[in-house]
Amino acid sequence: MSDDRPPRVPILMYHAVTFAPTPAVRALSVTPDAFAEQLAALADGGFTPLTAAALATAWRGGGPLPDRPVLITFDDGYEGVHRYALPALARYGFPATLFLSTGWLRGPYDTGDAPDTMLDWRQVRELATAGVEIGGHSHGHPPLDGLDDRRLRQEVLRCREVIAEEVGTAPESFAYPYGHSDRRVRGMVRGLGFRQALAVGNALAARAQGPYALARLTVRRRTGTEEFARLVEGRGLVRAYAADRVLTKGYALVRRARQVVRPCPPGP
Repeated sequence: MSDDRPPRVPILMYHAVTFAPTPAVRALSVTPDAFAEQLAALADGGFTPLTAAALATAWRGGGPLPDRPVLITFDDGYEGVHRYALPALARYGFPATLFLSTGWLRGPYDTGDAPDTMLDWRQVRELATAGVEIGGHSHGHPPLDGLDDRRLRQEVLRCREVIAEEVGTAPESFAYPYGHSDRRVRGMVRGLGFRQALAVGNALAARAQGPYALARLTVRRRTGTEEFARLVEGRGLVRAYAADRVLTKGYALVRRARQVVRPCPPGP
């Protein structure tokens, strides 16, 4: 009997790929060896990696997806994506999507706030040439739903403009810093030219989520091989991310409270 249920797709969210992360990024980093093992597991499992743009295009137009689709995404722009992840991706011929916080990258736009060693723009261009989709992740990596309209626009637009200048093509895909967004943030991201955006959610992505709220699965330093295999199959997600859901609810309450007490900006 055929399965007519709408497909649900694992979108993997990585950060730093490194042997020696700083304390600030350690929990959300993976070792190069672990990353290579996880790619091998995807290959052995018959998964077909896509970029964020390819998935959203298929869902937007109702087009077919390959067998066992999966997305490999990286946030922020850590140097290990070029040093360690790119050779592993090339070994399997896997595409990926990299979401850049443009103010954290080494070069002329560097704000000096990066939590670890970041890519430079030459490396970004080499990643793009190798088939990695380059997406936006804001300029300074703030929680976007806590910004006023002026700063929100600056963060999203500056990121898009810098990537277009340095890579030669304006990015189509966006990922919300910390996974935080609301209707206003999603509307701004869409209005400034991004065609799809990814959150976190720690759930499988589905077309019904809409192109501006696609869920992802967090991959951490403590994600073992067996747990990784369960995650990409969509099994054991509630248990694996129980603590994250509690924190997410708490952060949402704090952000809403801050928005209520935030003073209104002065009139014109």
